[in-house]
Amino acid sequence: MSDKRIPEARLGDGGPTTGAQGLGCMGMSEFYGPTDEGAARETLEAALEGGVTMFDTADMYGLGANEEFLAPFVKAHRDEVFLATKFGIERDPENRQARGFRGDRDYVRRSIEGSLRRLGVDHVDLYYMHRRDEGTPLEETVGAMAELVEEGKVRHIGLSEVTSAELREAHAVHPVTAVQSEWSLFSRDIEEKVVPAAAELGVALVPYSPLGRGFLTGQFTDAEKHLDESDFRRGHERFTGANAESNARLLEPVRAVAERHGVSPATVALAWVHGRASVHGLSVVPIPGTRKASRLRENLAAMDLELSEDDLAALEPIGAQVAGRRYPVGARFSSQDRE
Repeated sequence: MSDKRIPEARLGDGGPTTGAQGLGCMGMSEFYGPTDEGAARETLEAALEGGVTMFDTADMYGLGANEEFLAPFVKAHRDEVFLATKFGIERDPENRQARGFRGDRDYVRRSIEGSLRRLGVDHVDLYYMHRRDEGTPLEETVGAMAELVEEGKVRHIGLSEVTSAELREAHAVHPVTAVQSEWSLFSRDIEEKVVPAAAELGVALVPYSPLGRGFLTGQFTDAEKHLDESDFRRGHERFTGANAESNARLLEPVRAVAERHGVSPATVALAWVHGRASVHGLSVVPIPGTRKASRLRENLAAMDLELSEDDLAALEPIGAQVAGRRYPVGARFSSQDRE
């Protein structure tokens, strides 16, 4: 990567401007094994120095610990940081594996107050509904988010893992700035309906896990063999057993393209995601997560890589051959279950 800062991107039609790549901060507090806090803080600073302005967290990451971790960094750089957080996944401190979805008005309002307190700010720049609560009318949830915009506690609203119909319904209540969903060489289901709807409505796509939860980097090929016992990927069907063995073979064209360009597989995988913007005609701002400044710079190098038609042709078949779903059937964690 050169010394220049990454370019900027606008989040949808008439939306705010951010760095064209963001940083997902979840793994700094939970889910991906032990974290070196000092290294993670260095990564935050390196990201900002490189032109990253969107920093993404959620109230459920570490049961609020991730927001608290970000607070000193945000305080030091508030005018430079585009701060995104989320509500809607309810967890039980006594049973950290339990999940519930909430979207009722009172819960939305309590959630923003908690996030503002933990982050040490008076507003967040982008507030996402993390997951859909099917027991609450979407109009009520988005209406409550709209109230927060009117009150100045939220600047823009977003949705995570919604269907195309849910996006349209929400957008009719209040303009939606961004939709966050998993999107990578390994996860392309949203291209069928969600992406076209976002393009039509002028809504940006913010892909999480654009590196296939790290698998596309080639740093591990079997979660049970290569990852810490506390890493949730050890229980993910894509990264264990026969599925992992099959999916590891799909990395061969990624490595081949990387070798041709003299870059890492991670850089190639991210460059492919960035290229979806021109393919589908919408803003795309991926938020790969990392806890190391060296990996961050590797990810930012994707902004300098232009994949050729031959490269894209070699990568195109991968998505249809992936073994295992993004989330287990019935988990209700992805729009794929409802689309």
